[in-house]
Amino acid sequence: MSAVVRGPSALVPEAAAVGPRRRTPGVHLQLVVGAALVLLVVAVAVASFFWTPYDPVRAQPAVRLQPPGAQHWFGTDRFGRDVLSQVMVGARLTLYVGVVAVGIAAVVGVPVGIVAGMRRGVPGALLMRGSDVLLAFPGLLLAIILGAAFGTGTTTAMIALGIGAVPAFARVARSGTLQVMQTDYVLAARAANRSAWAIAWRHVLPNIAGMIVVQCSVHFGLAVLAEAALSFLGLGTAPPTPSWGRMLQESQQFLGVHDNLALAPGIAIAIAVLGFNLLGDGLRDVLDPRLKSVR
Repeated sequence: MSAVVRGPSALVPEAAAVGPRRRTPGVHLQLVVGAALVLLVVAVAVASFFWTPYDPVRAQPAVRLQPPGAQHWFGTDRFGRDVLSQVMVGARLTLYVGVVAVGIAAVVGVPVGIVAGMRRGVPGALLMRGSDVLLAFPGLLLAIILGAAFGTGTTTAMIALGIGAVPAFARVARSGTLQVMQTDYVLAARAANRSAWAIAWRHVLPNIAGMIVVQCSVHFGLAVLAEAALSFLGLGTAPPTPSWGRMLQESQQFLGVHDNLALAPGIAIAIAVLGFNLLGDGLRDVLDPRLKSVR
């Protein structure tokens, strides 16, 4: 007979809990590499508040379209603006949009998922069907709709990306809540006549926090990519504020001649997205004991 060890954080099969556990070799590598890439992007963004090689929005026609060199490490664009300075300030904007978008999705989606998981039947079904309706409107489409109604800009992009990610957070929160609600300590709390609010705050939320953190990390990478796509389409941050996506859009006409104009923001986007994805995968493997391999 297979027994189950029940605890306040997760349901772990007894076979996986007994004896020495050897972790998957790639788990820590993913976590370390992802964290290093994310810290690099954050460090560049923080540094841009205090120092950039040149003013990122100042046009200098005398040095326009300069190749990478000692004066301008990443070269200059068609207006003579320093590309490195623009990339640094663009990191700041990208992280800002990601933080706000993921924050909106988590603040709205997590409570909806918890309530839907705790209130079975019609109330929970209505909440989840409502979140399913949002799945028909991806973040980019929402940005176009909101942009047409209220005007394009950074705020529109943040709201659109946040609303578009609500269903994913609601589904993850509901899945974790359903598991927690079946544990003995929750049954004991309900038998002790604890309120639903107390059970959600003291038992459900702490036990699904790891899942939410992983979801935040993964969707942060998606938000970075989506913000770049919106700026590329002209629906994101308005000029002259530097944006990685708009830098890519402006570099199209110089491909094959001044490739550095596209390489700099393209590599920056790739590093940010890869970093957050690796960080999310690493956190998932570390925080979810069911994914740890036994060899």
